[in-house]
Amino acid sequence: MKIFLAFLQKEFWHVIRDRRSLVVLIGMPILMMLLYGFALSNEVKNSRIAILDLSKDDITRELTQRLDASRYFSVTEYIQSPTQADQLFRQGKVRAVVIFQENFQRNLLQANATAVQIIADAADTNTGSTVAFYAASVIRSYQNELQELQKLPYRIHVESQMVYNPQQESAPNFVPGVMVLILILLCSMLTAVAIVREKESGTMELILVSPARPWVMVVAKAIPFLLVGMLNVGVILMMAYTVLGLPMRGSLVLLLAECGLFVLLALSLGLLISTRTDSQQTALFISLVGLMLPSLVFSGFMFPLENMPKPLQIISNIVPTKYFFSILKSVMIKGLGFSYVWKETLVMAGMTLVLLTLAVRSFKIRLA
Repeated sequence: MKIFLAFLQKEFWHVIRDRRSLVVLIGMPILMMLLYGFALSNEVKNSRIAILDLSKDDITRELTQRLDASRYFSVTEYIQSPTQADQLFRQGKVRAVVIFQENFQRNLLQANATAVQIIADAADTNTGSTVAFYAASVIRSYQNELQELQKLPYRIHVESQMVYNPQQESAPNFVPGVMVLILILLCSMLTAVAIVREKESGTMELILVSPARPWVMVVAKAIPFLLVGMLNVGVILMMAYTVLGLPMRGSLVLLLAECGLFVLLALSLGLLISTRTDSQQTALFISLVGLMLPSLVFSGFMFPLENMPKPLQIISNIVPTKYFFSILKSVMIKGLGFSYVWKETLVMAGMTLVLLTLAVRSFKIRLA
């Protein structure tokens, strides 16, 4: 019994003295509860939609107001022609466009039938189909109210159309998301243990006596892993095209360049972790657990970012996977060019420069 109590006391002291592990043990459950409670929801809310009203009558205005009043939608654009809808989709400004045909009210009241077209962005299959379903439900609800007031049956035919992914296949959604997770976790873990391994093996003393500057050592560590990361990019893209049948609609050169930038960003993040930690276990834990949850939640891969409270939406702006996931969908699925993704590219380039600079500055030239 005394031996058991001694070991029990020793383990308690280990936990108390290891402040990093203590913070993780206490903070991780709190963080996960907050994220799962507020952010992880399959319900689509506050989706931006555009209205093309070719009739401009009382009923179309009433339906527009009902869509805007719904917690599922926010009418942000009023367009004048169907060609404007494609531009809004390309720019990512709306998730759906609702089109009211000409003479909407007259056809409904006189012929007892009219039509509404809902065009949804199906680059994200689940969100696109859900948005179209919610919009059709709002319109059908209004139709049911008219049925109760009139003897003649009024019929509003709702036509839905999915762009970029008309078959609503799952591959166009999960391939970019899985690609984001693989690259951020793999590349960051590769470099997260690179420098700390030298410390544990005792070879860091030999490295530090060399005349090379810290930035030379850090960059030299990253270059081989950059090649490994790009090799993984090639394998992923080949599997997506051959095995999953996912067409590459955009420029392959642009796609590879964006992937190379993101791989370099992930490597820089891993190097920063490696310079700030003293053991491989700690470095791996931070790179795996500390990056997986934010990458899943804040990238927009599994859950729409607009579902989250404003504070979490603000936090998502510092998560690099959010920008890379947006670039992959724009280039791979929508076939867009650099003019549509330059902002995200600029943000990732800035993050890479900052992380690499911090990694170099954090590199200790003396062993304590």
